[in-house]
Amino acid sequence: MAISEVKLPEGVNAREFKSPVLLAEGLALNVAKQLSEALAARGNAVLVVSGGRSPVAFFQHLAKQELDWSKVVVTLADERWVPVEHADSNAGLLKQYLLKGPAAKAQFLSLYSAAANVEQAAEQADRLLAELPPIDVLVLGMGDDGHTASLFPDSPNLAEALADGTRRCWPMLAPSVPRQRLTMSRALLASARHKILSISGQSKLTTLNAALASNDVAAMPVRAFLQPTLEIYWCP
Repeated sequence: MAISEVKLPEGVNAREFKSPVLLAEGLALNVAKQLSEALAARGNAVLVVSGGRSPVAFFQHLAKQELDWSKVVVTLADERWVPVEHADSNAGLLKQYLLKGPAAKAQFLSLYSAAANVEQAAEQADRLLAELPPIDVLVLGMGDDGHTASLFPDSPNLAEALADGTRRCWPMLAPSVPRQRLTMSRALLASARHKILSISGQSKLTTLNAALASNDVAAMPVRAFLQPTLEIYWCP
């Protein structure tokens, strides 16, 4: 099956690439273009990305793009509540693959803090995010369970994080280790000017089809983002 065979909602567009390498290159070029346009229009730009191993090639290509990185703010849609030095840290992943060379000049806003517990860390991140300018580009991924960012089905606080509240960051529990996570709220993520969902492989296409078959956002939180103006990047 190809993504061209998936019946997407009106206003949601898909781009298909022949390989993960070509997807990473195409995504980096498009994101750089959007950031460049934001810099030209407003003098600054905000990029929000997801962590995990899937986006590494994208990060590597994006780091090579010519931008005035000193005027770009980079932050994460979600983070594992572990120190930056930990192997599971999304911030550590960004520092290793994206925030290097010219891109090292970007301002990085970390969601993680060494608070007493994940709830306090989320409150601290929420205060930091209050200072974040409007998001220009958001790049999300998706798990086989239909989660995106760290909006996991069955997590405590999920209903609040999906609601139209003013809070920007919530503590979440993932079904996998490390369980304690921090995530931007749906409302903050959805406020991005350009929203992209990047997925690879047949299993993710199966998950996407399942997500499109119902409107139960709590069961598959990615459904909250399958809305007009979303761009989906996919490769087999």
